[in-house]
Amino acid sequence: MMDDLFPETRTRQVLAPGAAVLGGFAKADAPALLQAIEDVLKQAPLRRYKTARGGQLAAAMTACGRYGWVSDGRGYRYDELDPLTGRAWPTMPLIFQSLAVRAAQEAGYEQFMPQSGLINRYAPGAGMGLHQDCDEQVVEAPIISVSLGLSAIFQWGGATRNTPCRKVPLHHGDVVVWGGPSRHNFHGIMPIKPGPAVAGLGWRYNLTFRTVR
Repeated sequence: MMDDLFPETRTRQVLAPGAAVLGGFAKADAPALLQAIEDVLKQAPLRRYKTARGGQLAAAMTACGRYGWVSDGRGYRYDELDPLTGRAWPTMPLIFQSLAVRAAQEAGYEQFMPQSGLINRYAPGAGMGLHQDCDEQVVEAPIISVSLGLSAIFQWGGATRNTPCRKVPLHHGDVVVWGGPSRHNFHGIMPIKPGPAVAGLGWRYNLTFRTVR
């Protein structure tokens, strides 16, 4: 069973069958990850997307890999071209791919290979409401989520929006992996609280890795 792969330890927290927080898993790689983020941003700058209803997402976003996630008047989707530059998204840095694969393996997902690496920057006050990740066609693959910088409160819900949420603190270097029976659970990020810089960051970066098609 997937939940047997997630024994409770000081650094590992089970959220649900197939879902867990790997505490501090990415901390040793954080300097290389942050440098890789800067390299991607030089080619595909951060931007705040508009939604189909005319609003604007609170987090600034960009992407790397074969597919990037975009949002505009037509809705949400994955695209092989960056709408800001008209070019293909930057190649996924090797440190991104390596970390995502290692985290997936640690969580029991042996065959994971990311096609998309999304970079979200949450300034203090920014958050993301409860949602499901349903735009990917390959639902067998897990989602890998890496936290860098300021801490956040991750809201972990269930299969329906009305399921009570568990509030999970995430800190610099923590990784959340979810898939299997929990692949479509609702989740979100409460507004980031200001605080002392962490690893030189006065904001939170969130890296998410997915197999799309």
